[in-house]
Amino acid sequence: MNNYFAHESAYIDDGCIIGDGVKIWHFSHIMSGCVIGDGCNIGQNVVVSPQVTLGKNVKIQNNVSVYTGVVCEDNVFLGPSMVFTNVINPRSHVNRKNEYKATLLRKGCSVGANVTIVCGHEIGEYALIGAGAVITKNVPPYALVVGNPARQIGWVSKNGHRLDFDENGVAFCTETGEKYELENGKIK
Repeated sequence: MNNYFAHESAYIDDGCIIGDGVKIWHFSHIMSGCVIGDGCNIGQNVVVSPQVTLGKNVKIQNNVSVYTGVVCEDNVFLGPSMVFTNVINPRSHVNRKNEYKATLLRKGCSVGANVTIVCGHEIGEYALIGAGAVITKNVPPYALVVGNPARQIGWVSKNGHRLDFDENGVAFCTETGEKYELENGKIK
């Protein structure tokens, strides 16, 4: 049996798979069919909608709704009050539950506070989305994006430090010393 913590005010529907060491805080609702990996931390007032998958060690800050169609790989960070959408053209009078668009957040990416991610896009591994950005297209791995609509302004390391590439396309993480190479607009 898995061992996890859920605050007494949290509500967990039947049919969820919740990994070891997960923490689910005040007033959060985990809906049926969710898969939550080991070590996740789900903040206050979070809704995880049916069929959502969270990898290991996903951190969801307060006031976030993770809608059906969202998949977060391991080590994803979702900042306070960030927003997902799951239908491109919602209408109250039209049922579009069969038109959900998938949104994929690759391992290690971080999404800042109050970001909006329009559905149907992929956020690349270790990408960093600045607070308040509006994502309207795919974000490359290791990209640093900001603004509305979001635009790329640079690159970051796995640890989230801005990379300063030299004339040979080489940069080093200021924290770890890890080497990065920029070739044809991609990090390796």
